[in-house]
Amino acid sequence: MKFLLVLLLSFSSFHLYSSQVQKDVSLINYEELEKRIEQEKDKFLVLNFWSTTCGPCVKELPHFVAINKELRKNSNFRMLLVSLDRAADKQKVINFIKQKNIEADVVILDDIKRMNTWIPRFQEDWEGEIPVTLFYDKGQKVYFHNGDFTLEQLKNTLQQFYKL
Repeated sequence: MKFLLVLLLSFSSFHLYSSQVQKDVSLINYEELEKRIEQEKDKFLVLNFWSTTCGPCVKELPHFVAINKELRKNSNFRMLLVSLDRAADKQKVINFIKQKNIEADVVILDDIKRMNTWIPRFQEDWEGEIPVTLFYDKGQKVYFHNGDFTLEQLKNTLQQFYKL
């Protein structure tokens, strides 16, 4: 029994830190996203809104993947990539993350009908354009960035707010 427990724990920690591309993507509404953010309140959370049809989003995604690959082993760091693609395009998003080898948590925010309600909850002057990135530290929003990042800009901005 002990051996089985050790084996299971070993496998689960290997799974946590091994390179993993999601095989499926959850469709969530705003309240579920809010819950996900709340669940990470003891961590530093990077939240990026993007879409497969957004050129600047696609261009910057490898930078987020690189940062996540570097920092995901830290127990106080999380990254969530929030696709704003339509629910009908779920398979397209799954294929995209496989093709681009995106090793990060990805969800589709399927709440387009209420976007005028939830968009200002993230940032009052945000009008819904993407890409957009938010940093949360211990559940509090500490940074909002409207537009794309270069890898250097993302690293420099992250270093201002996230202390290893």
